[in-house]
Amino acid sequence: MKIKRQKHAKKTISFYKYNFSFREPFQIIIDGTFCHAALKNKIQIKEQLPKYLMGEVQLCTTNCALKELETLPKELYGAKLILQRFQIRRCKHTKDPVPASECLLSMLGETNPHHYFIATQDQELTKALKKIPGVPLLYIILNTMVLDKPSERTLKHVEAVQLGEVVVNPTQQKSIQSLKEKEGLGKDGEDKRGRKRKRKSSNPNPLSCLKKKRKMAMPPQPKKTDGEKKKRIRSKKRRPVGEKAVGSGPANA
Repeated sequence: MKIKRQKHAKKTISFYKYNFSFREPFQIIIDGTFCHAALKNKIQIKEQLPKYLMGEVQLCTTNCALKELETLPKELYGAKLILQRFQIRRCKHTKDPVPASECLLSMLGETNPHHYFIATQDQELTKALKKIPGVPLLYIILNTMVLDKPSERTLKHVEAVQLGEVVVNPTQQKSIQSLKEKEGLGKDGEDKRGRKRKRKSSNPNPLSCLKKKRKMAMPPQPKKTDGEKKKRIRSKKRRPVGEKAVGSGPANA
């Protein structure tokens, strides 16, 4: 199951890299609901998130998210302690804090230009984030962290860019193209990693230019007929001189 989740995460991260120019270290904005779920399920965010995303990460939050936890019951005090360890990103509400969900939406804007991941358990916030193209979402379910698949709005945006209906920033387009070339993808999205390289033309092997030697044909031997029989050659052994044959000659008186 863990291997399957890793493959799913790798595929999703590659999608955001190629289409939205995401880079390491990945910037992940975390709210109080995510920290509370991690504490409840005994998940070490700082140790487990880099392993799951297979890359370097920067864990961060906003001042509004911290202020929101201060107003909530003491049961969420542990979540506040976890959230305080992360970097604080500046938001527009320094003087007048707003709810964390509103603050996070303002950080992303309409196109998520700073390439933030969002880690939250807030269902209403998740619905609003799925309307913004190019926003990876993280949540906790069944004691495990999960990277959500790209939303329909994100997929439609990518399709519109490929068809030329949406104009992309030239610098962003250049970085996307360089990423694709680095991974072996062509302009039309074809995978070039499986193609064989053409061999350069070179001089022929001199040994292959030599004329082949003709083999001398052996004269055919006449076949023996069934009626012919092989003659058996018997060899006689010569006796030494003076030796008499046994049983020959007159008997002695």
